[in-house]
Amino acid sequence: MRLLAVLLLLLPGAAVAQSVAQSAAPYDVLLRGGRVLDGSGNPWVEADVALRDGRVVAMGRLDSMRAATVLDVHGLYVAPGFIDVHSHASGGLAAPDRSGAEPLLLQGVTTVVINPDGGGPFDLVAQREALLADGLGLHVAQLVPHGTVRRAILGEADRQATPDELAQMQALVEAGMEAGAFGLSSGPFYAPGSYADTHELIELARVAARHGGVYTSHIRDESNYTIGLLAAVEEVIEVARAAQLPSVVTHIKALGPPVWGFSTAVVQRIERARAEGVSVYADQYPYPASATGLDAALLPRWAQAGGRDSLVARLQDPALRDSLRRAMTANLARRGGAERIQFRFFAPDTTVQGRTLAAVSAEQGQPPVDHALQMIAAGYAGIVSFNMHRDDVHTFMRQPWTMTASDGSFPPWGVGVPHPRAFGTFPRKIRRYVLEEGVVSLPDAVRSMTSLPAQVFSLHDRGVLRPGAHADVVVFDLDRLRDRATFQAPYQTAEGVIHVFVGGTAAVQDGQPTGVRAGHVLRRHP
Repeated sequence: MRLLAVLLLLLPGAAVAQSVAQSAAPYDVLLRGGRVLDGSGNPWVEADVALRDGRVVAMGRLDSMRAATVLDVHGLYVAPGFIDVHSHASGGLAAPDRSGAEPLLLQGVTTVVINPDGGGPFDLVAQREALLADGLGLHVAQLVPHGTVRRAILGEADRQATPDELAQMQALVEAGMEAGAFGLSSGPFYAPGSYADTHELIELARVAARHGGVYTSHIRDESNYTIGLLAAVEEVIEVARAAQLPSVVTHIKALGPPVWGFSTAVVQRIERARAEGVSVYADQYPYPASATGLDAALLPRWAQAGGRDSLVARLQDPALRDSLRRAMTANLARRGGAERIQFRFFAPDTTVQGRTLAAVSAEQGQPPVDHALQMIAAGYAGIVSFNMHRDDVHTFMRQPWTMTASDGSFPPWGVGVPHPRAFGTFPRKIRRYVLEEGVVSLPDAVRSMTSLPAQVFSLHDRGVLRPGAHADVVVFDLDRLRDRATFQAPYQTAEGVIHVFVGGTAAVQDGQPTGVRAGHVLRRHP
C-alpha cells in the first residue's frame, strides 16, 4: 500500500490521490498546543483543538491524530470567535466590496448582531437576501428595530400609539421574530423612538419574549437630557420585568460631566434588579468617546417631530430660534463643550471631517451653537463625542454582566473619519484594559466577548470551545495583539490575530484574510 501511494504521488493524478488521502483524515483542522480559553472565564489550558464539518469535535491531547490541516499554535491563544452584540455593519456587509468583513475578522469577530438602537429595516427577509447576495465573511444575527417599526405605522408623529396602531406594530415585530430575529432593539433617545412611552416598549417586547427573544435599548437618556440616566436604566429594567425577557442596556455609559460618577448608582440598580430575578445585562465599547449625529446630540426632540421638513421649517422660524439655541446650548454643555465634538463626516463639506466643532465654528467666526444650527439645516453631520470619564468606563467594564460590543459602522474605506471602534474594539479591550491597565483579566475579557453574548442572545453552541460547538475560532498572539485605529486615523486594521475560522473554514490564515465567505445569517432557534 505504501508503494502504491508513492507511485500515485508521482503520476499526473497525484493531486487526486492527495485529496483522497486528506478526505480520509479524521479531522479537517487540528490546532496543536495552543493556550485554550474556552470562553467560560476559566484560565487557559494547553490543549489541541480539532475541527470537522463546521464543528469542534475534540479537545485535549490529540498527539496521535491526523488532520487535513495541522497548525502549530504553541504560545498562541485559542478562543471562541468573538461576538459583537451591537453592530451597525449591516449596510457595509450588504455591499460587494465589504461583505468579506476583513476589518472585523482581523479583530477576531466571527458574529455580529445588527439593527441596534431601533434602527435598520423591519423587513428582515429582504435584509437577509441583501446580506447573502455576495456572500458573508462572518455570521450575522438580526434584531427587529423598534424605531423603524414605529415609523412605518406612525411616521414621525410625537404622540402615543392608538390601540390599533400598537397592534399593527406588534404584527410587524411578530413577522420579524418569525423570520428568525433574535429580539427587539429600541432607541428611545432618538426620534421617533423617543415619542414612544414605556407601555409601548413593553407591549412590543412581549412579542419578542414569546419567541424567546431579547430586548436591547439605547436608553432614553444617558445623561440628564430628559428623564436622566438612572431613570432611563430603570426603564430598561421595567421592560425586562414586565415583558419577562433578557434586556440589555446597550453601549452603557455615563455621558458628560453632569453624570460622571453615576456608574456606581447604575450598577447598584442593575444588581438590585438581578437579585430580584430580573434578567438585565449591558454591553460596552472600550473607548471614552461615543458617536452619533449632530442633530441627535444637540437638538431637543420636539424640534424633530414630523421629520426633516418639519425640522427645517422650525429652524427657519424666528419665533423658535431662541428656544432652540437655549436647548442646544444646554445639550452642548452636557457633552462637555464644542471642543469635545469631532466631525466624522458632513455631506455638504468634507473639509470639516476630523475637526472639532470648536475649531470649525471659530474659523467661521460664529458661536458653536449658531454654526451647529447652520450645519443641521444644510445636511447631516456625524460626530464623535468625547464625553466619558475613565472611572465610569472601568466600573462598567468590571461587571460580570457586561458584554463587549463595538457599536461600529462599516463605511467604504477612506470615507469620512469614523469612530475607530469599527476597526479596533476587541483587540483594544485586551491590549489596554487587560494588559496595560489591568481593569479585567484575560479570561473575563474573552468571556465578555464570547460565552456571555451567546448566553444572552441564545446563540446556541456558539461562544464556547467544546466538542459539539460551532467551529467559530480565533487564534491570537497576545504579545502582538493591538488596535491601530485612532480617532484621527481610523482606517487601520488591528494586528495580532493569526487565524480565524468561521464555521470551520479559514477566514484569516497567518494574519491575512483568505477571502473565503463562509458566514451565514443566523436564525433564532424555536
